[in-house]
Amino acid sequence: MNAASRRSPWPGLGFVLLLAVGAVFRQPAPAAAQASAASERREVAYGSHPAQRFDVYLPAQTKGAATIFYVHGGGWRRGDKAMRGLIEAKQKRWTAADAIVISTNYRMLPDTDPLEQARDIARAVAKAQDTVAALGGDPEGFVLMGHSAGAHLVGLLAASPKMAGEFGVKPWRASVLLDGGAIDTEATMQGRHLPLFDDAFGKDPAYWRAASPVAQIGAKTAPVLAVCASGRRDSCPANRVFLDKAARYGTRTQLLEKPMSPMEINRDLGEDNDYTREVETFLRSVGMVLRG
Repeated sequence: MNAASRRSPWPGLGFVLLLAVGAVFRQPAPAAAQASAASERREVAYGSHPAQRFDVYLPAQTKGAATIFYVHGGGWRRGDKAMRGLIEAKQKRWTAADAIVISTNYRMLPDTDPLEQARDIARAVAKAQDTVAALGGDPEGFVLMGHSAGAHLVGLLAASPKMAGEFGVKPWRASVLLDGGAIDTEATMQGRHLPLFDDAFGKDPAYWRAASPVAQIGAKTAPVLAVCASGRRDSCPANRVFLDKAARYGTRTQLLEKPMSPMEINRDLGEDNDYTREVETFLRSVGMVLRG
């Protein structure tokens, strides 16, 4: 079933409120705040569609550098790799710590459904690994990180090694899920949910299962850190189900329950705070070298 046939009508008040919050982050960082042209590569193509592009932020020394590969959220429908308040703090902090930071776009609803979006992420990671290798970095020293819908896509890729293999993705060090949306897609769709989830996943239970990281995981994966907003009804329980199932296959897992909003979990990561340092402790524990 294609995305267009699963679309619901205008998704309602809950989604409107989500858009109002998201509007704060749609503007790209001002020119004065952006890295110099010498330390970045913009609009690297991993496909023919205009949305199949990523930006690369480089440290002063790239030889042997590890990479944090970031996937934005936005309800599988909107968002951008250069949104204000999203990537700026992350790329500044981690490039200063001698890591490469990559922020990617991907095709979205209504034209591209979440399963195909996950394939876009696989395409982007494979291209990014080649790009990093050409720059002298470590193509296997990747951590995949996503927020909200982006965390769902990273989780789905982590749970689906066959999908990763189809696009030539090399093994990566870890996955970091920042308040993932619909991690347990079947449970989300069977319970009370905002119309935006109907827009993304439609009414077909077989599709729910195919697009569910919880349902798809069936083997040991790279270590997974999940951060969840403890005040949300479904966030921590769904992420806990995913981690518990991954752990049964031998995956190393960690859950950080934070008394933060979903927006803060994304926005505040990369700022100089205890939360960022907790995430960095995990990154170092999986072998990522971060200076400082």
